[in-house]
Amino acid sequence: MIIMKFGGTSVADATAMLRTISIVESKLAQKPVMVVSACAKVTDGLYNIISLAEACKQEEAADAIAALKARHMGIVDDINATLPEVNERKDRDVRNKINRIFATLEEHLGEGNMSECDKAVIISSGEYLSSTIIAYAMNMRGTKTHWVDARSMIITDEDFLKASPRMDILEVSAARVVKEAYAKYQTIITQGFISATEDGRPTLLGRGGSDYTASLIGMAIDADRIEIWTDVDGVRTADPRIVSNTKGLHKLSYEEATEMARFGAKVLHPLTLEPAQKKNIPVYVLNSMNPQNEGTAVLSRACVFDGIKTLSYKENIRVINIYSMKMINTVGFMEKVFKTFARHNVSVDLLSSSEASITVTVEASQNVEGAVKGLSTFADVTVDRDKAQISIIGKNIIGVRGLLASVFNAVIDSKIYMISQDTTYLNLSIVVDRPEMADVLKKLHQNLFEHGYFN
Repeated sequence: MIIMKFGGTSVADATAMLRTISIVESKLAQKPVMVVSACAKVTDGLYNIISLAEACKQEEAADAIAALKARHMGIVDDINATLPEVNERKDRDVRNKINRIFATLEEHLGEGNMSECDKAVIISSGEYLSSTIIAYAMNMRGTKTHWVDARSMIITDEDFLKASPRMDILEVSAARVVKEAYAKYQTIITQGFISATEDGRPTLLGRGGSDYTASLIGMAIDADRIEIWTDVDGVRTADPRIVSNTKGLHKLSYEEATEMARFGAKVLHPLTLEPAQKKNIPVYVLNSMNPQNEGTAVLSRACVFDGIKTLSYKENIRVINIYSMKMINTVGFMEKVFKTFARHNVSVDLLSSSEASITVTVEASQNVEGAVKGLSTFADVTVDRDKAQISIIGKNIIGVRGLLASVFNAVIDSKIYMISQDTTYLNLSIVVDRPEMADVLKKLHQNLFEHGYFN
């Protein structure tokens, strides 16, 4: 069996869905399990509907819901236009299902602050809609397709909007559901991102969690491979929206791909690789708009050469500088610092320290005011805002001769607020002013990949 996960752009409209269906139908012999995201921009739209409702803008929320419903009904119309004959009963059934999904959405849409459980129901509507329409289209084309509710497989804790899976239950439930479905059908379709507590209350795996769903199911059923279908030709040496002349990567290790995602690359969710790595399942990043391209294979460390692979970035971070002479020859000072961050739910990214100071980076989306106030009770604290973090990622990059020379050459005209290398020699990160990030990325790419280091 294989897992085939398709992102929002791969199911954006009828044309994209039909292209995706053709890809799946070409692999029926491999028993594919499809995992799909919501249609492109739909999840953003659902978050916006929640914001409108909480602001008591009910009329605007109703208009946004009507527009979403019209979009999905229009996709059904467009799919029907490609069929030799429309089965009126099945057409009526799929439209009734769409109406029921929107009715459930509206039931949970209140005024003012909503519970996280209600939000989880509303936000999950997008994946239910896309998977329902694709299952209809595949069955109408003659491919026996079974629609499966992901909540029957992905069981989690009670953190409704960013849940953690219960691996012990998940491995049993997913394997059972898939085995039962394949007794009667050619393929299975389910939803990414969506999950439930053990007692059936809806939860979500967090934004971008559809990749994670694919990997979790792949682990549970011991899949032969996991395919992540996007709208780019695999993983590149840098973000092609910023850097020209990027190159495709044929192979990455699980560790490199995880590091890349953790440090800002959007092509994979940061948690995706762990379940696959547990069972040594290869993960392929492929392009649904160019299915002939070989994409990128993510494999065990032993299968991948040493050296620099890619540049990742986070473009809106803060640098927190913590200074105190009490650090010198003192046991437990760093523990005190990180307990303060933990108490205020602040996640730290990079870390650099000296005898009397600690410097960390945090994403600007986090509220750090409480942590800074707490730190200020025992240290001098400053916060540098509007910074960007650039990470050079690769296996054993410590062995790359001239790496630091190339880095310093790229930032010769820039201020460097921090340099950090991790203990596994997978990344070297620098922090610069945010307005200079794009220019530094371009110079780094030129130095590292266009002058001979790229293999």
